[in-house]
Amino acid sequence: MPLDVTPLLLNSLYWITLVAVVVSSASGVLQAGFKQFDLFGVIVIGIATGLGGGSLRDMLLDRDVFWIRDQTFFIASVGSAIGMFLAARAIRIPHRAFLVADAAGLATFGVAGTLASLMVGAPPLVASFMGVVTGTMGGVFRDVLCNEQPVVFSSPLYATVSWAGSLAFIGLLELHVDVAVSATAAGSAIFLSRLVALRYNISLPRFRFRSQEAAGPQPGDPTDDG
Repeated sequence: MPLDVTPLLLNSLYWITLVAVVVSSASGVLQAGFKQFDLFGVIVIGIATGLGGGSLRDMLLDRDVFWIRDQTFFIASVGSAIGMFLAARAIRIPHRAFLVADAAGLATFGVAGTLASLMVGAPPLVASFMGVVTGTMGGVFRDVLCNEQPVVFSSPLYATVSWAGSLAFIGLLELHVDVAVSATAAGSAIFLSRLVALRYNISLPRFRFRSQEAAGPQPGDPTDDG
């Protein structure tokens, strides 16, 4: 599904990505705050969260890494991290603010990652998954650096809503809906679906082994008569 790369399309991608970097970096700082990291540690976590997913996407697509090509994104990430660090010292920020900022980053990066992938000629299914990579991997880097289990692997619907929203975004583009309208609709759907999943604890089934008591004796067990 090749897109006609127009100045308007490039401008849309630029601003969506910039918003995503700012909100994702802020969510990383809020998570780091619970670990009481110093300012440098907070900045590192903010950068990893805000720039990590898009960096991995660009390397997989063999394109210039977006924040190295344009340092505005790097400056925005650092600025967002420092701003949130200062804000948290001045006012009381509830824990749910992290979840809202994280959901906003998931939504904006999911759309931006999908759009960027389509613009370099990635097939629709691959482009949608690149949206998931862009939206979730920054959070994975954040959680690993904070010594936490990554949210994406156990939290209520996370990558699932990102992938569904990315596919919906592509579907709207296939129907020739304006890019800005498609991005707004898909991003809003991802954001709201994530918040609903958190509110009602909606998640996918978890992997678990059936207990030996339920399954009965296994070949080779000491109690096996065979």
